[in-house]
Amino acid sequence: MKFFTILALFVLSVLLVSSTFRSGTSAQDRRKPQEIVVLGPEAKLGVVKFSHLDHITKNRSIEGFKIACIECHHTAQPGAEAAKHPPLKTAWPADRTTTLTVDLFEKDPTAPEVDGCRDCHARTDTKPKLLTEIPQIKLEVGTELVTLNNQQAFHRNCAGCHDAIVKTSKDLNPPTSRKCTACHKRAAA
Repeated sequence: MKFFTILALFVLSVLLVSSTFRSGTSAQDRRKPQEIVVLGPEAKLGVVKFSHLDHITKNRSIEGFKIACIECHHTAQPGAEAAKHPPLKTAWPADRTTTLTVDLFEKDPTAPEVDGCRDCHARTDTKPKLLTEIPQIKLEVGTELVTLNNQQAFHRNCAGCHDAIVKTSKDLNPPTSRKCTACHKRAAA
């Protein structure tokens, strides 16, 4: 009986330690923006290795400034602010009072964590982690609702921004929505 008690305590200790260090990174490292984010791991055209660091440290916005966190992480601001930019209307957490910035994320340990896009914009026929269903929007033209699954959300946000920059910037030449394989890369066979 004593052996099983010791074994149970050992297993419990290992589980506690492994959950504390689950990602192998310190708490401080988890409070730094990711450098590369892999999007579309199941995409038929291949994954997209999104340079998060490049987008937040270089002047990549339509206006020629660094891209603000909330340009992509639109829920990371108070609901009243998100509502000013239709069709966006969601804040997470719902009672959020701060707007996400790199400075806030890195320096304020009490600031909410950044939730991934797929936590709300799940794959079709999959329930999102944070919402009861995948968000839907009504476009400015027409009456049809569009379900913003992860593919719709990524393409509308990423390709929409890239297309707008190509039209307005002489200095930046991002891949447009017509150049899918510039972003999507299949793994070597």
